[in-house]
Amino acid sequence: MKFTVSSSALLSLLATTGKIISNKNTLPILGHFLMELEGGTLKVTASDLETTLIGSLSVDNCEAEGRIAAPAKQMLDSLKEFPEMPLTIEVNEQSWEIRISWKSGSLSIPGASAVSYPAVPQLNPERKELTLDVDLLVNGINKSIFATADDELRPVMNGIFINLQPDTLTFVGTDAHKLVKYESECANEVAASFILPKKPANLLKSVLLKEEDDIRLSFDSKNACFELKNHTLVCRLIEGTYPNYNAVIPAANPNKLLIDRIELMNGIKRVAVCSNPTTNLIRMDIADNKITLTAQDIDFSMSANETISCSYDGQPISIGFKSTFLVEILSNVDTPTVLIELADSTRAGVFKPVYDDKQSSSTLMLLMPMMINA
Repeated sequence: MKFTVSSSALLSLLATTGKIISNKNTLPILGHFLMELEGGTLKVTASDLETTLIGSLSVDNCEAEGRIAAPAKQMLDSLKEFPEMPLTIEVNEQSWEIRISWKSGSLSIPGASAVSYPAVPQLNPERKELTLDVDLLVNGINKSIFATADDELRPVMNGIFINLQPDTLTFVGTDAHKLVKYESECANEVAASFILPKKPANLLKSVLLKEEDDIRLSFDSKNACFELKNHTLVCRLIEGTYPNYNAVIPAANPNKLLIDRIELMNGIKRVAVCSNPTTNLIRMDIADNKITLTAQDIDFSMSANETISCSYDGQPISIGFKSTFLVEILSNVDTPTVLIELADSTRAGVFKPVYDDKQSSSTLMLLMPMMINA
């Protein structure tokens, strides 16, 4: 195996695929990249057994084809030290030594045989296939991923629920305290759903930012495959039944509050400094087009309050929320004004962005309240 390649192009490819490699690998070979050279294209695979990311790159002067397992850390550490220049990479297929040469020097790294590298999971012939708009997929992941859980007892909540219907695509994330539902118009030929784990979702988010073309998605009951222009991501899906999220979304919250999102978020951050560190409870008293935020920590005799103007249509109400969750939700709303719909102090609050014009998508965020002492 021998070829010439741009140092920065190779580093970019390895850095992207290398995001999958975990420090807690059960198999030593998973600390390596699988590098395969065929027909002038270098294919680089990284895997943690659950998720596999494959990237490809055109190389110059492909003199000999082949495949090798290259140690990820040593490859990345050495490539980071090069400015943009052509590198010649040669593999000795008897000793598995990887030799990297450049105009004024060379280095060698011990590789390994590619024979024991795990195979990429193959999807079932009855898999479902569709094409997705890249912006739709990025938005869906961005809007919902922060609400997913880290719960070993309920693994289904540790991922994003993606529900495909003939005319809509829905992304849902929840950890039982907060919930996000992002729905977009999308013409699909398939009606199906699956739960995408958090790690591949985060990887997709970073890789998709460089994409402009549509994404080819195929999935069966166990795995999903996302085909991009220069990358393919294959991941194991979370198995199980996702909770009925529509059942917890209130059908009608009569009290409606319109408020400047940044002003509210900054007010919460200021007042939360004096909240109890174990509960982070913030009390909201809403009446007469004003919202009063209050927090106190009785143990340390600390308290804070702030009153913010708003537009309120409804009965006077007092409700408590966890400040960290409130800030998280408001940070993920992308409009200057937010609509908050409330029923009473025991039922979930619904947060929605307020747009000036009609949108092809809708975002709904829900937050469960906390008990407040009257």
